Amino acid sequence: MRTYFEPEEDEEFEAAKDLLIRRALSWAEGQGLPADGLLLSAAVDSRHRSRDGRLAFWDSAQVRRYLLEWIPQYVVAPRDVLDAAPETLLTLLRYLIAAGLRDPRGATLAELESAVAATATEYPAALADPQRLGLAKFWAQTALDSGFDLTDRKSLDRFQRDIDAGRVAYDAEVLDQVMKARFTRLGLDEERAYPQPPLVIDAKVGEAAAGSEIVRQLSALVDWTGTDGRTLTGTGNLRLADARELAAHLGTGEQDLQVRSATELPRLNLLLAWAKSTRLVRVSKGRLLRVAKAAPLLRDPERLWSRAFEVFFDLGRAIGVPPGSMLVELFDELLPDVLNSVYGLPDRVPVTRLQETVWLACQDYLQLDEDDFRQQTWRRHVERDLVEAFELLAALGAVELSHGVADELYTSDLDEEDQPLPPEARARLRTRLAEPGLLVRLTPLGLRAVRERMLAEGRDVPLVGELVDASPGELLGVLAQHYTPETASVELDGWLAARGGGVEPLLDAVRACPFRARAAAMLGTLAEVRADGQSMLKGLRADRVLAPIAVTALLDTGDLRPEDLSTEEQLALMTEGLLTLLELAGPEEVMRQVTSMAGQDAFGIIEAVSNSGHPADESMREFRTLVAEPMRARSHGLRFANSSRPGSRGRHSGHGKRRKR
Repeated sequence: MRTYFEPEEDEEFEAAKDLLIRRALSWAEGQGLPADGLLLSAAVDSRHRSRDGRLAFWDSAQVRRYLLEWIPQYVVAPRDVLDAAPETLLTLLRYLIAAGLRDPRGATLAELESAVAATATEYPAALADPQRLGLAKFWAQTALDSGFDLTDRKSLDRFQRDIDAGRVAYDAEVLDQVMKARFTRLGLDEERAYPQPPLVIDAKVGEAAAGSEIVRQLSALVDWTGTDGRTLTGTGNLRLADARELAAHLGTGEQDLQVRSATELPRLNLLLAWAKSTRLVRVSKGRLLRVAKAAPLLRDPERLWSRAFEVFFDLGRAIGVPPGSMLVELFDELLPDVLNSVYGLPDRVPVTRLQETVWLACQDYLQLDEDDFRQQTWRRHVERDLVEAFELLAALGAVELSHGVADELYTSDLDEEDQPLPPEARARLRTRLAEPGLLVRLTPLGLRAVRERMLAEGRDVPLVGELVDASPGELLGVLAQHYTPETASVELDGWLAARGGGVEPLLDAVRACPFRARAAAMLGTLAEVRADGQSMLKGLRADRVLAPIAVTALLDTGDLRPEDLSTEEQLALMTEGLLTLLELAGPEEVMRQVTSMAGQDAFGIIEAVSNSGHPADESMREFRTLVAEPMRARSHGLRFANSSRPGSRGRHSGHGKRRKR
């Protein structure tokens, strides 16, 4: 049971969703908890069609998105069903925990229960708000409320005719509001963000903030301002003499420039804009003044660094020269994407590669004419301003700049068919990347800051060490889906060290996992990252519960051959495969494949599997209900249809309908 699927994995996601809903409904019935299949499906859809796509990751933000936005905009159902959404969501969240599926990086059950309770008070108003209603939902809900069957094409055609003829009543005022909202409301179908690799970030990274040049300059600027402030010109700028004094005090090197106004000292004005955006200083009644409430911030270099980094993305107009640079216009949108890209890339990144992608983004954002000379000029401005931005981030301590030849990784994809860069950009890159150039990588401070920004955007940004408090099943589930073998090994070692080093709790979690594919992935991950993994699997061959997946893994690695298996192991292996197929593709696919492979012996195989004694109780119950019973019914029906009866030669009478096969 995977809980993460790429957007294009439609069939795989739908099969997993069916399995999850089927199991959740069965569990809820056994627990006496409310649950509705439509609402469960909507909740799973809301997580799949999100920025991170993690079906089992829930926090208060996701609770609010589902109840206050997703249901009002998309879900069509009778009002009594919609009213039950908070309770059904709670049931789903409780089931995820009971089944060991919860992503431990999300909220705890207590936190989720509080979030649902708080959001439920706003939920009725959200349902009634036309601004949250999707146009498709408006008409579908109108049809449903008017008695039309949404699953019947003829009924829907009749609804359309009745609407056109004015025979169906609807609220025209609400429709008008829905139409207006279409042009102002952002869609909920979020673009999936690229998953970031798990990284190790030193917990003491904040200590480096005190050495930041920008932190020092911002603090020095506030000190220079003094308790009484500094008088400004009538246009709100520093007087030239004060500007020269401040430039020398901050070390910008601009104090001796031949200028007529303080506005002609770009680095000084950038630092002033930075200090204002960070709310260290303010302008009032013609004077530059300290902000009294900023005193605690100035005493804490780490907090000051973080605030300075956050406001950096608002400083585009103070960074770019000239002011009309295209990058300046898109600075707050493109620079975060640039740093996100650097975060996820190994080794030092060639700045020229980033310049090409930024230029391509600028062309996509803005309408450009075909004048080749002007485009070349604009491109050079964009490249220069990006370098300037990196130099400022280096002064802040967020990135490290160096010169050298880029790793071949950054040229290896230039000839791929799906490469988005145009041919002329690829040609430029081949030339530039063959020579030494400017390289950039994030410092530990920069890694932490960029990660925090991506987390705030709802992205999946794993951090090695963050799973130390996870339950055994939750730990293995995340490692199997989101970690590389190398980072999984480090994470697992830290988790084991915190608990004395024994793997038995992890094996117990695999034994308790009710999903065959998930259990196999969990055990496979454990075996892959441990030095004694293969010997562990061999030892589990005698384990009553884990033997089927251990034997499967040993066959996959070649440590076992089919002829090495006993008759009991062969049956267990076949059963394991069919149970896994049932999870991944559904009962119809199991019946189709068994029938295709075994022909007339298919039912015998199904009966053998049903009576195999496989230890996965829940999966076996599903197999008997969803596969064995339907095949048994089909088998009986076929025998009856072909049987010879008294007074008959076995010919069909010609009456009645043939059974579909």
